[in-house]
Amino acid sequence: MESTIKVLLVDDHEMVRIGLAAVLGTEDGIEVVGEASNGLEGIRLAQEYKPDVVLMDLVMEGMDGIETTRRLLQLHPDCKVIVLTSFLDDEKMYPVIEAGAFSYLLKTSRASEIAQAIRAAVKGQPILESQVASKIMNRFRQPAKSQILPHEELTDREMEVLRLIAAGKSNQDVADELFIGIKTVKFHVTNILAKLGVEDRTQAAIYAFKHGLVE
Repeated sequence: MESTIKVLLVDDHEMVRIGLAAVLGTEDGIEVVGEASNGLEGIRLAQEYKPDVVLMDLVMEGMDGIETTRRLLQLHPDCKVIVLTSFLDDEKMYPVIEAGAFSYLLKTSRASEIAQAIRAAVKGQPILESQVASKIMNRFRQPAKSQILPHEELTDREMEVLRLIAAGKSNQDVADELFIGIKTVKFHVTNILAKLGVEDRTQAAIYAFKHGLVE
């Protein structure tokens, strides 16, 4: 027989706590062991009741849900924090996930969905609101999309110089072909080496061939 899941409610709205307690009280195997109206009280009650799951609001006077989650999990790392909020903005969502929140639900969730998330949490299965999951996936996709290769930082002129270097041209050859001064060529070469992260002209040429910048 499975043991009862102890749940602590942390929300500064009394009616929300009353509603959650009433709904969860009808669920088999789930017991609301305490209700806190702010973050500090939530941490104190967590120390007293040692809940398996905490339903955490994000916006509260004094200590918000992000800091409460961080401190609570430092004291009780085995506890699972389920965020239950009305907010989906990045400024709140990402910090609380980084603070250790296990699941993230909106207050528009059905009672059965909240109960399901509680049962899943104790089994180590996080539940994320679909919009939250979508935001997180998009955030992880962004670095791949925006990743810039070193040669993409080169100016058009620097790219011309790099192609001539790869063709085996000397600084004077480059200067003559592009109708620029030798000092200007040396300036471009220095910039090219720095941007590509290579030490000399040979490595720059190898880079150019490797990335298909020259035939």
